[in-house]
Amino acid sequence: MIDRTTLEIIYLISEKGSLTKAAKALHLNQSTLSHSIRKIEKQFGVKIWQKQGRYIQFTQAGKYLLKFAERVLPLFTNATSTLQLYATGKKGVLQIGMECYPCYQWIIGVIDPFMKKYKDVDVDIKQHFQFGGIAALLNQDIDLLVTPDPFLHDQLVFKPAFDYELVLVTGKNALSIKKDYVEPNQLVNQLLISYPVPIDRLDIYNQFFTPANVQPNGHKTIESTELILQMVANHRGVAALPKWLIERYQKDLSLDSYRLGKNGIHKSINIGFRKEDFSIEYIADFLTIASK
Repeated sequence: MIDRTTLEIIYLISEKGSLTKAAKALHLNQSTLSHSIRKIEKQFGVKIWQKQGRYIQFTQAGKYLLKFAERVLPLFTNATSTLQLYATGKKGVLQIGMECYPCYQWIIGVIDPFMKKYKDVDVDIKQHFQFGGIAALLNQDIDLLVTPDPFLHDQLVFKPAFDYELVLVTGKNALSIKKDYVEPNQLVNQLLISYPVPIDRLDIYNQFFTPANVQPNGHKTIESTELILQMVANHRGVAALPKWLIERYQKDLSLDSYRLGKNGIHKSINIGFRKEDFSIEYIADFLTIASK
């Protein structure tokens, strides 16, 4: 079998012009170098070189190996360097799973400085999972999971990125309410518009409607934040969205916002990752950037 060392010997003999100099460059003694070549010659039944005085003349087989070495050795070097970059977390693909529709607005501000620092690391965003975000994280389909709902698991760690308040957003003057918060029974005639998330994962149900044994007049799902807010601004329904997101749109759309209940609903966006991956430099740095 022709290995990397054999190719390096052939290449360095040609470059240095002698066995002695080639052996020195490879930190081998001359007899070891000669033995390696004789082994190849015996294996394939072909001469690699011939000595002419103090000089070495490659045979046709030797010339072929030299050209092969000139093509392949740079690939070995590049592969070694690339693997070292992967090992030190300076190269790779960061796969981020999203279980938070409005977080696309936020994550753009995180990805930009990250990609400027890690020019050899690509970023891939996934939103749809066959068996859910946690399963995707455990099965290594994704590296990070952005979610408002952290999950306790001995192989995973969830770090809070930022806190926020979930608020009710309505069209301007859509509700005749003088307080800065709404009660569940004040929304029984309203159509609730939400992202396409199972009802049992919607906080407005879990922490607002269900405990009060109240339901809205209907429920409609839309994927687009912009379309949800356009519907709400035109009095086609109400929605529960992060306060920070609403504040971005209120200057352009006719919207009102209210706390959900007197105390409000307070949440945090968390980033989950596998414990074993925290040593990867670009993952650790992404977590740092996201938490600023």
